[in-house]
Amino acid sequence: MKSRFQLRASEHLDTSEGKRTFNEKHFAESAARYDFATRALSLGQDGAWKKLLIAKLPDVEKPTCLDIACGTGDVAFLLAERFPEGECIGVDLTAEMIEIARERNDFPSVRFECADMGDLPVADETVDILTGSYAIRNAPDLCVALREFRRVMKPGGTLAFLDFAKPESSLGQKLQYALLRFWGGLWGLVLHGNVEIHGYIAKSLRTFPAPSELEKIYAEEGLSLQESIPLMGGMMRLHVLRA
Repeated sequence: MKSRFQLRASEHLDTSEGKRTFNEKHFAESAARYDFATRALSLGQDGAWKKLLIAKLPDVEKPTCLDIACGTGDVAFLLAERFPEGECIGVDLTAEMIEIARERNDFPSVRFECADMGDLPVADETVDILTGSYAIRNAPDLCVALREFRRVMKPGGTLAFLDFAKPESSLGQKLQYALLRFWGGLWGLVLHGNVEIHGYIAKSLRTFPAPSELEKIYAEEGLSLQESIPLMGGMMRLHVLRA
């Protein structure tokens, strides 16, 4: 198996435009096997984590929900089940992901659009609930994305993010990097013949803030952290915030 994807994460993740280009092409390559990969990489826990994210959302009557970096649509569908009288918009940078999500969609209240999370096709203060799974770590510019989320959120609205958590200590970061580089690279090789696919996760964490710094950034961007839940021994974390 020879991968069509030829970019190297180390050459692209240090700039916002490079990161955007890398992720767009990377996820285009991985879209067809993405759901299997997330289950494999998480040791089968991905579905349970996303259900926990949904369970942590408040009861809202007829909410407008926005799922960023929606991938193949699984969280958007969970939102539609949780809020049957609401509506949900799923956005993703990658057209290949959006195509799969649209093909799978059986909910009239759900629609999908191809868009950058830093430039959302959503009006100001119209969103009650915003979710993202493995999303904000991949933002081309994290602060730009958070400001955009703040723009579209209704005052008092809820945001929930599930993502990898970077250890606070340098030793922990080195161990995490080695583990994720091996585990992600292994599945990139098995599924796509390319260790850069999924192996990039380790490199993406090098420029992603550790939880304590991330919490400060949230506050600076006007988002109030309500709950921080460690998962998989702290390798993952679920953040619930209020706009």
